[in-house]
Amino acid sequence: MWMKTAASRRFRVRASGPIACFTRPEMKAERVSYEVMTPSAARGVLEAILWKPAIRWHLHEIAVLAPVKWTSFRRNEVNSRAVVGKFDYAADEDRAQRNTVALRDVDYVMTASFTLVPGKVGAEDNVRKFEEMFERRLEKGQFFHAPYLGCREFDARVEPAGEDLSPSEEGLGRRPLGLMFYDFAFGDAGAATRPLFFDAYLDHGVLQVPTWEQVLERNGGPS
Repeated sequence: MWMKTAASRRFRVRASGPIACFTRPEMKAERVSYEVMTPSAARGVLEAILWKPAIRWHLHEIAVLAPVKWTSFRRNEVNSRAVVGKFDYAADEDRAQRNTVALRDVDYVMTASFTLVPGKVGAEDNVRKFEEMFERRLEKGQFFHAPYLGCREFDARVEPAGEDLSPSEEGLGRRPLGLMFYDFAFGDAGAATRPLFFDAYLDHGVLQVPTWEQVLERNGGPS
């Protein structure tokens, strides 16, 4: 379980792109996206900008700026993963065409902060140091790896979010989205990794993200 310590200020980051797919885990035969960016996908975008063992990102909300639009296409994927140490894996013989139901022309504003991770913080590490590092990298467009929208081939454009941006469903009230994947809970050595879910809804076009503790409680508590 992640213990919260000193927290940073909240950052607003805009992520957009022509195609996105935040895959629903219950769909086995084809990739079908959630209607909205998931918290884990948003965290992945933030970690592309700044990832350090000493910090842990926490999403607070995701504003949906563009109307939800769908697209579908077929693409080649491999059926299984390559095994480490096995050199005769032939990807071409293991390919299959899978249908993908994705989102198009997406645009989000993520509101997030980070906390320091106990046991990972160096002697010279502090919240302000990482705040300045993140702000500088975001402004300059510097990344540890290319940010993406659910799948690595769907590149994200990332930039600071202005204050004048409005959700596409502003004024339309609250709309349920059903169960949504939140993140994985990694237990102690030998414990199974658990997927965590939460009851998602759009409130005037904004996905309100519960805290880690709230989601753990809903999923039966710590492992």
